[in-house]
Amino acid sequence: MDVHLVLIDALNLIRRIYAVQERPFLLNNELSESTKQQVLFNTQQACALALNKIIEQSNPTHILAVFDSQSPCWRYQLYPDYKKGRKKMPEHLANKLGDIQDEFMQQHVDSLISEQDEADDLIATLAIKLALRNQKTTIISTDKSFLSLLNPNIHVYDYFNRRYLDESYVKEKFAVKPNLLMDLWTLTGDTTNKIPGVPGIGQVTASTLLNDYGSLSAVLSATDLKATIKNKLIESSEIMAIGKELLTLKTDIPIGFNLKDIRFHEAEHTN
Repeated sequence: MDVHLVLIDALNLIRRIYAVQERPFLLNNELSESTKQQVLFNTQQACALALNKIIEQSNPTHILAVFDSQSPCWRYQLYPDYKKGRKKMPEHLANKLGDIQDEFMQQHVDSLISEQDEADDLIATLAIKLALRNQKTTIISTDKSFLSLLNPNIHVYDYFNRRYLDESYVKEKFAVKPNLLMDLWTLTGDTTNKIPGVPGIGQVTASTLLNDYGSLSAVLSATDLKATIKNKLIESSEIMAIGKELLTLKTDIPIGFNLKDIRFHEAEHTN
Protein backbone atom coordinates (compact mmCIF):
# COMPACT_ATOMS: atom_id res chain seq x y z
CA MET A 1 0.00 0.00 0.00
CA ASP A 2 1.01 3.62 -0.47
CA VAL A 3 1.99 5.14 2.85
CA HIS A 4 1.55 8.76 3.87
CA LEU A 5 3.05 9.29 7.31
CA VAL A 6 2.22 12.59 9.02
CA LEU A 7 4.62 13.57 11.80
CA ILE A 8 3.53 16.42 14.06
CA ASP A 9 6.24 18.42 15.81
CA ALA A 10 4.00 18.50 18.86
CA LEU A 11 5.60 21.17 21.04
CA ASN A 12 6.06 23.45 18.04
CA LEU A 13 2.31 23.21 17.45
CA ILE A 14 1.23 23.38 21.09
CA ARG A 15 3.46 26.27 22.16
CA ARG A 16 2.39 28.43 19.24
CA ILE A 17 -1.26 27.70 19.90
CA TYR A 18 -0.76 28.45 23.61
CA ALA A 19 0.88 31.80 22.78
CA VAL A 20 -2.14 32.82 20.72
CA GLN A 21 -4.53 31.81 23.51
CA GLU A 22 -2.46 33.48 26.21
CA ARG A 23 -1.86 36.83 24.50
CA PRO A 24 -5.26 38.49 25.10
CA PHE A 25 -5.08 37.74 28.85
CA LEU A 26 -1.54 38.85 29.62
CA LEU A 27 -1.14 41.65 32.13
CA ASN A 28 2.45 42.69 32.81
CA ASN A 29 3.50 39.40 31.23
CA GLU A 30 1.67 37.43 33.91
CA LEU A 31 -1.57 35.47 34.23
CA SER A 32 -3.73 35.08 37.32
CA GLU A 33 -4.23 31.53 38.52
CA SER A 34 -7.85 31.43 37.40
CA THR A 35 -6.93 32.82 33.99
CA LYS A 36 -4.22 30.18 33.58
CA GLN A 37 -6.85 27.46 33.81
CA GLN A 38 -9.00 29.19 31.19
CA VAL A 39 -6.04 29.61 28.85
CA LEU A 40 -5.05 25.97 29.30
CA PHE A 41 -8.60 24.83 28.57
CA ASN A 42 -8.70 27.01 25.45
CA THR A 43 -5.30 25.68 24.37
CA GLN A 44 -6.38 22.06 24.74
CA GLN A 45 -9.51 22.69 22.69
CA ALA A 46 -7.57 24.60 20.04
CA CYS A 47 -4.99 21.81 19.80
CA ALA A 48 -7.76 19.26 19.25
CA LEU A 49 -9.25 21.44 16.53
CA ALA A 50 -5.85 21.91 14.91
CA LEU A 51 -5.24 18.16 14.88
CA ASN A 52 -8.61 17.58 13.23
CA LYS A 53 -7.78 20.15 10.54
CA ILE A 54 -4.34 18.58 9.99
CA ILE A 55 -5.94 15.18 9.50
CA GLU A 56 -8.53 16.54 7.07
CA GLN A 57 -5.92 18.45 5.09
CA SER A 58 -3.22 15.78 4.90
CA ASN A 59 -5.29 12.58 4.69
CA PRO A 60 -2.67 10.37 6.41
CA THR A 61 -2.43 6.59 6.39
CA HIS A 62 -0.22 6.83 9.49
CA ILE A 63 0.18 9.67 11.97
CA LEU A 64 2.15 10.44 15.12
CA ALA A 65 2.64 13.40 17.46
CA VAL A 66 6.30 13.58 18.49
CA PHE A 67 7.38 15.24 21.74
CA ASP A 68 10.79 16.30 23.03
CA SER A 69 12.49 14.53 25.90
CA GLN A 70 11.76 16.03 29.32
CA SER A 71 15.48 16.00 30.14
CA PRO A 72 18.21 17.95 28.30
CA CYS A 73 19.33 16.21 25.11
CA TRP A 74 22.86 15.40 23.98
CA ARG A 75 23.29 18.82 22.35
CA TYR A 76 23.47 20.51 25.76
CA GLN A 77 26.32 18.20 26.75
CA LEU A 78 28.20 19.08 23.57
CA TYR A 79 27.52 22.80 23.86
CA PRO A 80 26.14 24.06 27.21
CA ASP A 81 24.96 27.36 25.68
CA TYR A 82 22.66 25.56 23.25
CA LYS A 83 19.30 27.44 23.19
CA LYS A 84 20.60 29.68 25.98
CA GLY A 85 18.16 32.43 26.83
CA ARG A 86 15.21 30.85 25.04
CA LYS A 87 11.97 31.29 26.95
CA LYS A 88 11.12 28.10 28.83
CA MET A 89 7.75 26.46 28.58
CA PRO A 90 5.46 27.71 31.39
CA GLU A 91 5.19 25.10 34.12
CA HIS A 92 1.40 25.07 33.98
CA LEU A 93 1.54 24.30 30.24
CA ALA A 94 4.14 21.56 30.77
CA ASN A 95 1.80 20.00 33.34
CA LYS A 96 -1.01 20.07 30.77
CA LEU A 97 0.82 18.10 28.08
CA GLY A 98 -0.51 14.77 29.34
CA ASP A 99 -4.09 16.00 28.93
CA ILE A 100 -3.33 17.23 25.42
CA GLN A 101 -1.82 13.86 24.56
CA ASP A 102 -5.00 12.22 25.84
CA GLU A 103 -6.99 14.63 23.66
CA PHE A 104 -4.93 13.51 20.66
CA MET A 105 -5.66 9.87 21.50
CA GLN A 106 -9.37 10.69 21.38
CA GLN A 107 -8.73 11.31 17.68
CA HIS A 108 -6.70 8.07 17.44
CA VAL A 109 -3.36 9.86 17.20
CA ASP A 110 -0.69 8.42 19.46
CA SER A 111 2.23 10.37 20.94
CA LEU A 112 5.92 9.48 20.91
CA ILE A 113 7.96 10.94 23.76
CA SER A 114 11.71 10.54 23.56
CA GLU A 115 13.73 9.51 26.60
CA GLN A 116 16.84 11.41 25.55
CA ASP A 117 16.50 12.93 22.07
CA GLU A 118 14.83 15.98 20.62
CA ALA A 119 11.66 15.56 18.62
CA ASP A 120 13.56 16.89 15.59
CA ASP A 121 15.88 13.87 15.57
CA LEU A 122 13.06 11.37 16.01
CA ILE A 123 11.08 12.99 13.21
CA ALA A 124 14.12 13.04 10.92
CA THR A 125 14.81 9.37 11.62
CA LEU A 126 11.25 8.34 10.80
CA ALA A 127 11.04 10.53 7.70
CA ILE A 128 14.31 9.21 6.26
CA LYS A 129 13.31 5.61 6.94
CA LEU A 130 10.12 6.12 4.94
CA ALA A 131 11.87 8.06 2.17
CA LEU A 132 14.35 5.22 1.67
CA ARG A 133 11.33 2.98 1.05
CA ASN A 134 9.99 5.52 -1.45
CA GLN A 135 7.07 6.37 0.84
CA LYS A 136 5.75 9.84 1.64
CA THR A 137 6.14 11.78 4.88
CA THR A 138 4.69 15.18 5.75
CA ILE A 139 6.22 17.00 8.73
CA ILE A 140 3.92 19.52 10.45
CA SER A 141 6.22 22.20 11.84
CA THR A 142 7.54 25.73 11.44
CA ASP A 143 11.03 24.62 12.54
CA LYS A 144 13.44 25.51 9.75
CA SER A 145 15.75 22.58 10.51
CA PHE A 146 13.35 20.20 8.75
CA LEU A 147 13.80 22.09 5.49
CA SER A 148 17.17 20.38 5.08
CA LEU A 149 15.29 17.07 4.69
CA LEU A 150 13.15 18.18 1.75
CA ASN A 151 13.06 15.76 -1.15
CA PRO A 152 10.35 14.20 -3.37
CA ASN A 153 9.26 11.97 -0.47
CA ILE A 154 9.59 14.40 2.45
CA HIS A 155 7.41 17.50 2.72
CA VAL A 156 7.12 20.20 5.38
CA TYR A 157 3.79 21.91 6.10
CA ASP A 158 3.33 25.13 8.06
CA TYR A 159 -0.07 24.69 9.72
CA PHE A 160 -0.28 28.30 10.89
CA ASN A 161 0.25 29.86 7.47
CA ARG A 162 -1.46 27.00 5.62
CA ARG A 163 1.39 26.44 3.18
CA TYR A 164 3.98 23.87 2.22
CA LEU A 165 7.55 25.00 2.80
CA ASP A 166 9.05 23.69 -0.41
CA GLU A 167 12.27 24.13 -2.38
CA SER A 168 11.05 27.41 -3.87
CA TYR A 169 10.42 28.75 -0.36
CA VAL A 170 13.93 27.70 0.71
CA LYS A 171 15.58 29.33 -2.30
CA GLU A 172 13.64 32.55 -1.76
CA LYS A 173 14.38 32.75 1.96
CA PHE A 174 17.90 31.33 2.16
CA ALA A 175 19.23 31.60 -1.43
CA VAL A 176 20.43 27.98 -1.49
CA LYS A 177 18.91 24.58 -2.19
CA PRO A 178 17.67 22.50 0.77
CA ASN A 179 20.68 20.17 0.66
CA LEU A 180 22.97 23.14 1.40
CA LEU A 181 21.07 24.52 4.40
CA MET A 182 23.17 22.77 7.03
CA ASP A 183 26.33 24.06 5.35
CA LEU A 184 24.79 27.54 5.25
CA TRP A 185 23.93 27.54 8.95
CA THR A 186 27.32 26.07 9.83
CA LEU A 187 28.82 29.22 8.32
CA THR A 188 26.30 31.75 9.60
CA GLY A 189 25.32 30.11 12.87
CA ASP A 190 21.75 29.77 14.09
CA THR A 191 20.68 32.58 16.40
CA THR A 192 17.38 30.86 17.23
CA ASN A 193 19.23 28.02 18.94
CA LYS A 194 22.26 30.09 19.97
CA ILE A 195 24.59 28.09 17.73
CA PRO A 196 27.64 30.19 16.78
CA GLY A 197 28.91 30.61 13.24
CA VAL A 198 31.91 32.17 11.56
CA PRO A 199 32.28 35.80 12.74
CA GLY A 200 31.84 38.22 9.86
CA ILE A 201 30.11 35.78 7.51
CA GLY A 202 26.40 36.44 7.02
CA GLN A 203 23.81 34.76 4.85
CA VAL A 204 24.66 36.67 1.66
CA THR A 205 28.35 35.76 1.80
CA ALA A 206 27.66 32.19 2.91
CA SER A 207 25.06 31.51 0.19
CA THR A 208 27.33 33.02 -2.46
CA LEU A 209 30.22 30.80 -1.40
CA LEU A 210 28.08 27.66 -1.33
CA ASN A 211 26.47 28.37 -4.70
CA ASP A 212 29.86 29.13 -6.26
CA TYR A 213 31.68 26.08 -4.88
CA GLY A 214 28.83 23.60 -4.34
CA SER A 215 29.38 22.62 -0.70
CA LEU A 216 31.11 23.67 2.50
CA SER A 217 33.82 21.05 2.07
CA ALA A 218 34.57 22.46 -1.40
CA VAL A 219 34.70 25.98 0.06
CA LEU A 220 37.15 24.88 2.74
CA SER A 221 39.44 23.18 0.23
CA ALA A 222 39.31 26.00 -2.35
CA THR A 223 42.61 27.65 -3.24
CA ASP A 224 41.20 30.83 -4.77
CA LEU A 225 39.32 32.29 -1.82
CA LYS A 226 39.93 35.85 -0.72
CA ALA A 227 42.52 35.92 2.04
CA THR A 228 40.08 37.58 4.47
CA ILE A 229 37.50 34.82 3.95
CA LYS A 230 40.11 32.07 4.12
CA ASN A 231 41.50 33.40 7.40
CA LYS A 232 38.03 33.63 8.95
CA LEU A 233 37.33 30.01 8.03
CA ILE A 234 40.67 28.80 9.39
CA GLU A 235 40.24 30.71 12.64
CA SER A 236 36.71 29.33 13.07
CA SER A 237 37.38 25.67 12.27
CA GLU A 238 36.51 24.52 15.79
CA ILE A 239 33.35 26.64 15.91
CA MET A 240 32.22 25.19 12.59
CA ALA A 241 32.86 21.62 13.70
CA ILE A 242 30.71 22.09 16.82
CA GLY A 243 28.04 23.96 14.90
CA LYS A 244 27.81 21.29 12.21
CA GLU A 245 27.29 18.58 14.82
CA LEU A 246 24.67 20.60 16.69
CA LEU A 247 22.77 21.42 13.51
CA THR A 248 22.78 17.99 11.92
CA LEU A 249 19.63 15.99 12.60
CA LYS A 250 20.09 12.40 13.70
CA THR A 251 18.58 9.89 11.33
CA ASP A 252 19.58 6.64 13.02
CA ILE A 253 17.71 6.62 16.34
CA PRO A 254 16.37 3.14 17.20
CA ILE A 255 12.58 3.20 16.90
CA GLY A 256 10.82 0.73 19.17
CA PHE A 257 7.65 0.23 17.15
CA ASN A 258 6.40 -0.81 13.73
CA LEU A 259 4.62 1.35 11.21
CA LYS A 260 1.46 -0.65 11.70
CA ASP A 261 1.36 0.55 15.32
CA ILE A 262 0.61 4.11 14.17
CA ARG A 263 -1.80 3.23 11.38
CA PHE A 264 -4.54 5.82 11.22
CA HIS A 265 -8.02 4.38 11.12
CA GLU A 266 -10.12 7.04 9.44
CA ALA A 267 -13.40 5.29 10.14
CA GLU A 268 -12.68 5.35 13.88
CA HIS A 269 -11.70 9.02 13.69
CA THR A 270 -14.94 10.06 12.01
CA ASN A 271 -17.26 7.97 14.20
